[in-house]
Amino acid sequence: MPSAYMKSKLLRRSKVFWGSYDVWRPRLVFWAGAIAIGIISVAFAEFADWAQHAFHGLTESGRWGFLLPLLMTPAVFVLSAWLAIRFFPNAQGSGIPQAIAARKLQGAQDRARLLSLRLAFGKILLTVLGLFGGASIGREGPTVQVGASIMLQAARWGGMAQARGLILAGSAAGIAAAFNTPLAGIVFAIEEMSRTYESRANGLVLTAVILSGLAALGLSGNYTYFGTASVTASGARDFLLIVACGVGGGLLGAGFSVASLRLTRRIRRWTQPEPLKRMLMLAGGCGLVTAVIGVVSGGATFGTGYEQAHAAVGGEPLPFFFFLGKLLAGFAAMISGIPGGIFAPSLAIGAGLGSSLSSLLGTSIALGAVLGMAGYFAGTVQAPMTAFVIIMEMTGNHQGVIPLMAASMLGYVTARLISPEPLYHGLSRTFVAQSILLRRSSAGSESAAQ
Repeated sequence: MPSAYMKSKLLRRSKVFWGSYDVWRPRLVFWAGAIAIGIISVAFAEFADWAQHAFHGLTESGRWGFLLPLLMTPAVFVLSAWLAIRFFPNAQGSGIPQAIAARKLQGAQDRARLLSLRLAFGKILLTVLGLFGGASIGREGPTVQVGASIMLQAARWGGMAQARGLILAGSAAGIAAAFNTPLAGIVFAIEEMSRTYESRANGLVLTAVILSGLAALGLSGNYTYFGTASVTASGARDFLLIVACGVGGGLLGAGFSVASLRLTRRIRRWTQPEPLKRMLMLAGGCGLVTAVIGVVSGGATFGTGYEQAHAAVGGEPLPFFFFLGKLLAGFAAMISGIPGGIFAPSLAIGAGLGSSLSSLLGTSIALGAVLGMAGYFAGTVQAPMTAFVIIMEMTGNHQGVIPLMAASMLGYVTARLISPEPLYHGLSRTFVAQSILLRRSSAGSESAAQ
């Protein structure tokens, strides 16, 4: 039997554990941050959908409405780039490279330059603005930066020291809430964000995904992003389609990745004498290219491409060269410097590629769409597990998981032969280098002042 002293000691420990404010404060702040990610992700999706519908409403109304993008889209690109440079530096692009870079940096000030509530607000605002102008961008990558920013702020408010793990958790929660794909959020955190398995962070990631997912489900209900597609490979042509989508998607994705990394580096050097003026010129030119492609395609390449990908998953063939137009429009948005992600446009490109290959081989359009998405996405970001898990969850296609895995691996292996550096990690190096240069510059200014 325990002594009275032992009972008293256990009681004191229990009171300290269950009743201590210092114990419960970080937990409550972390839980509140995860729930906030889910709520904000749903609101972000609603604003993004409204912006796209508003753009299509303007450009499809009236006799000459289809020519409006030739003026409107370049103007919106320039405005978005100017706002990002002037008020929200480091909000440009996808947002995933910023989150990866923040995990690599050690100082709190360096991380705050890439992840903050101010940047989260700017990211949402400017992504919605870009979609209102017809830019070929998505909201899913930006949701990662938003989620990581919220969780890093929660770490500051809650007095938590696990900044790297919390950035990982916020990023996973953002992906999970954006697509309603909890498994993909976890796999994305392990495979793409960290590139390693961190056992100490797995509890944070799982908890954040659960809470953000529950918040999103409570607001928008349970759904599959692209609807349900119960398709799988069953014959020789279907197996040939797997190879075609995997290898073709890998080649196309690697080409996009290599061109993006090389051109963005050249653009940084080109803009150095007059960065603001030249970036605005570039944004305007990219906006004009986007508008021309959109007008020529009958409006199909504007926006995220969700409607086209959804139609292909449902078995409706897409225009034969849709994937090329969407690829060029997405590339223009990528190098323009405006905030916006490549997740959703990449899935639309992959669906278009799969639809075209299916038409050539005489196989199922729906099967080609999901395999094309897997092959191209894996080739672009070089994250095969994330590719097949996210597409499986987005289409509810558990029946075709083996073909999805095969297409993803083929896309990944093909891309690695061409581009050894993954896109997001290559882009993250820029933000790491900029943070180091700013820190050294600040240190030099302080020493000179002393």
